[in-house]
Amino acid sequence: MNEKALRVLEYYKIKNMIKNYTQTSAGKDLIDALKPYDNIYEVKEHLEETREALQLLAKKGSPPFEGLYDVREGISRAEKASTLMPGQLLKIANMLRCSRRFKDYVSRKEEEESFRVIEDICEGLVPLKKLEDEILLAVVSEEEISDKASTTLYNIRRALKDKNASIKDKVNSLIRSNSKFLQDNLYTIRGDRYVLPVKAEHKGAVPGLVHDQSSSGSTLFIEPMGLVNLNNEIKELMLKEKAEIERILAELSGKVYDNIVVVKNNANIIWELDFIFAKARFASDTNCTCPSVNDKGIIDIVEARHPLIDSKVVMPISAYLGREFTSLVITGPNTGGKTVTLKTVGLLHLMALSGIMIPARENSTVSFFKEVYADIGDEQSIEQSLSTFSSHMKNIVNIIEKADDQSLALFDELGAGTDPTEGAALAMSILENLRSRGTRIVATTHYSELKGYALKTTGVENASVEFDVETLRPTYRLLIGVPGKSNAFEISNRLGLPEYIINTARENISTDTLKFEELIQSLQEKSIKAENDARISEGLRLEASKLKEKYEEKLFNFQKTRDNAIINAQREAKRLIKEAKEEADEILKNMRELERLGYSSEARQKLEEERKRLKSRLENVEDSMNKKMEDEGEGLSEVKEGQEVFLPSLNQKVIVLSKADSRGEVLVQAGIMKINAKLKDLRASKLTQEEKKERKKREVNLNLKSVSSSIDLRGMDSEEAVYNTDKYLDDAYRAGLGEVTIVHGKGTGILRQAINDMLKRHPHVKSYRLGNYGEGGTGATVVELK
Repeated sequence: MNEKALRVLEYYKIKNMIKNYTQTSAGKDLIDALKPYDNIYEVKEHLEETREALQLLAKKGSPPFEGLYDVREGISRAEKASTLMPGQLLKIANMLRCSRRFKDYVSRKEEEESFRVIEDICEGLVPLKKLEDEILLAVVSEEEISDKASTTLYNIRRALKDKNASIKDKVNSLIRSNSKFLQDNLYTIRGDRYVLPVKAEHKGAVPGLVHDQSSSGSTLFIEPMGLVNLNNEIKELMLKEKAEIERILAELSGKVYDNIVVVKNNANIIWELDFIFAKARFASDTNCTCPSVNDKGIIDIVEARHPLIDSKVVMPISAYLGREFTSLVITGPNTGGKTVTLKTVGLLHLMALSGIMIPARENSTVSFFKEVYADIGDEQSIEQSLSTFSSHMKNIVNIIEKADDQSLALFDELGAGTDPTEGAALAMSILENLRSRGTRIVATTHYSELKGYALKTTGVENASVEFDVETLRPTYRLLIGVPGKSNAFEISNRLGLPEYIINTARENISTDTLKFEELIQSLQEKSIKAENDARISEGLRLEASKLKEKYEEKLFNFQKTRDNAIINAQREAKRLIKEAKEEADEILKNMRELERLGYSSEARQKLEEERKRLKSRLENVEDSMNKKMEDEGEGLSEVKEGQEVFLPSLNQKVIVLSKADSRGEVLVQAGIMKINAKLKDLRASKLTQEEKKERKKREVNLNLKSVSSSIDLRGMDSEEAVYNTDKYLDDAYRAGLGEVTIVHGKGTGILRQAINDMLKRHPHVKSYRLGNYGEGGTGATVVELK
């Protein structure tokens, strides 16, 4: 990618913003080295890793970067088998701990969504728990080694502590006995040896070794002879401590050296993860989304915001090209947002091609370009004797030499800075030459000739930035398909320029030009009116849809309540019959017992007859109830997948999910349960005459309604989305629609999965698939109805 475009489009400012989200200087260095990738595969993979990192931040919180430092210097020393300092070892241990925790951070349970790219990156992390624990056990801080580092060090420090206690007692005794010769009744340390501050005139009264004296010479720091041996012992122990610490550091450094390949690989992966999550945090804070990327030159950016403009004041811009046209000519007044539009389109492409998510709406599309050229701003140079026109032309010459069908060219005020007639002719020639090569072009201009060129040339489209003449302020809206009007007369009139001067100016302009400007104004007014009408009709449609859903929900709840009442009544009747049977059996049992105790066989026979009569009566009641609960008829010999049938054993209607197997069993859906049932136990699901009339009436009424060919579920939770989709598919089926679109968005994929699970078993669905390009991609599911 050429350096000029990166600089002019302020790409480096974006990288500096991302740097603020890194944890280490190694991560910052990776961002410094970042440039747009040179193939579409890498672009998609790096965008995907950023999207996955953003999802991980949302689902699992901040990644385990605590205590992570840049340890490249320590690793470099370890590679040379050098002994590392305690601080370097500690940072390496923290990096290893971070690597191990990252494995746990990205590991997922079976039901969780996978994160393919980041999981693949983390596959290379190798935990070194033993080495990590050994370092953290031995090293307390950058200056301190723990007593637990070794038994020898523990014993040395314990002995050193005892010796210090002994010498302090001895020193205090000497202070008391020689207090009249001392400058102060205290001891001090010189060169790791305990000494007394003796007055210079009494140096002979305290025999010992002189180590130092005060700046005035009035005090001598003398080590009494009685302390020499103790001081020597302490010094010896301190030397042993130092040697043991060096041995421990050398041993730990050796273990790092033994695992240097793994340590270095873990560090490189952690730096990369630091870089990836910095991009994700930037995307989170600037409300970015992951765009689709194509290599066909198609651009469709929806409500894009320039990331360097304050989010509170920036106006969203929507721009598209690459399908019906490949060149966009933007016209309109100064300060209307033309240059911001150019920079937004260019910068967002550079960001996306670098694996950085862009501040735009979901389903935005960018194209892969090998080069982005930008001629924006006034770069006249006094030193090089270049005028504004010359500096622009120098850039354009470079673009003409190198641009091809895999390039995006951005021109600000093309042909400006010279004679208007010649400049307009030159601009048209440049645009036509680049267009013939297949270069995608976005250019801004004030020339009316270029508006006409865009109107009559295939593959070139006009666009304009809207301007409110009443408020004399731009709205910053980009209107594609509408050439811009300069509004010079209207603005001048509003600012107080006399009417006669404006009229004279109008007379100096040709009639064709005035008609052209009036046509532009008429087009703008019609465009604005059409958008307002569309907005109002959309509001009415949503209101009608809500009312429809409200009354359908009421009807559903009413039917559900009625069905529940019937089921409860049937359940209660069964319970009463069962209790009656049990009671009758108990009575007969008691009768037999009484007969055994003395009743005749004749009485027994009569009792049996009564029992049979009672049983027959109960069975007749039960058969009568079952007859009402289910349609009488023979078992079905054949069923189809998705067919609704009646299962008497459950006393409810079920949906057939599979064909009959060799044993004559089929899989059916009963509510949320899936069970196997014999084909002979199934009955045809029939409706009463009243239900048929009611259903026919409802179907006629529903078929008269206008049912949309799509439903938007974005923003709903899974349960609400499944419920709304189920109702929508019923309406679409009754309305006779053959194919509908369910818009669920890309998001985390949970909503898409819930909808797909429901579609698998829905009786109206013949087949379904993810949307193709232009149908919403993976953010939509296209359903073919039976």
